[in-house]
Amino acid sequence: MSTLILITGAYGFVGKNLCQYLVANGYQCDALDLAESVCDAVPYRHHYTWDNLDLLLPHLKKYAAIIHLAGKAHDLKNVSDPQSYFDINVGLTKKIFDLTHQQVAKFIYFSTSKVLDSTTPYAESKREAEHYLADQAIILRPAMIHGPGNKGNLNLLWKITQYHFPWPLAAFENKRSFASIDNICAVVLALIQRGKNGIYTVADDTPLSTNQIIQMMASVQGRKAHLWRIPKAIMRWCSKVGDLFHLPLNSERLHKLTEDSLLDNTLLKKHLNWDTMPIDAINGMFKTLQSFKSGESR
Repeated sequence: MSTLILITGAYGFVGKNLCQYLVANGYQCDALDLAESVCDAVPYRHHYTWDNLDLLLPHLKKYAAIIHLAGKAHDLKNVSDPQSYFDINVGLTKKIFDLTHQQVAKFIYFSTSKVLDSTTPYAESKREAEHYLADQAIILRPAMIHGPGNKGNLNLLWKITQYHFPWPLAAFENKRSFASIDNICAVVLALIQRGKNGIYTVADDTPLSTNQIIQMMASVQGRKAHLWRIPKAIMRWCSKVGDLFHLPLNSERLHKLTEDSLLDNTLLKKHLNWDTMPIDAINGMFKTLQSFKSGESR
């Protein structure tokens, strides 16, 4: 069996971690990404760009799997042209799948759990790509992925806690599913080895509340967390004031900060014959938070 894997979007956070993990487990990885994305620190065997796909095509039969990570991520500032999501997340997916699926045994597509409950252009484009792939690929819907080196909402929350501000939304007690990068890598390796086409939700076993994460951040920083349980009605009123005066806390942001986002990984674990995910949710989160602290001391 071939041990050669092609990763698109190879130099993003997930791609770099996957390459390092797969190489450590006896595989070789080739990169397909933008020319300016090349990073010598990641152990890719060979680098292809979207502009030189003709150089890649003669070698497709060598690959055991293609992991398709390339795409346009959700724009938190909502300034992107909606059509750009479909051009990239659908158009690019169709292009690489059509070129490769008859020669490569497995196509692993990274979608998003947002397809379950969102109507944003990002989620809609991912949903359309899923429909195109249908039962011809392994489709992954990960929860919010985190790990050392990642940039995202956890980093923003970390920066807030550095200033020792109290967390004013502790009354909401919302919970969210996460996916540690270590679990993501272990899942992909197992799917390469014995996975079958289908749609699988990827998440750590235990959801974490925002209050828990605030407390974990404070613990890593060597101090006590300050959680303010201001009545929900008061915070909702404050958010409506924010709507009127364009303040940082508005109704939309309050909803995003306090909503539950729970995902069930039962089907994935059953498919892989796992009782639990390899990495415990709390240990995985502490590893990420410790990396934030280590990054500050450099």
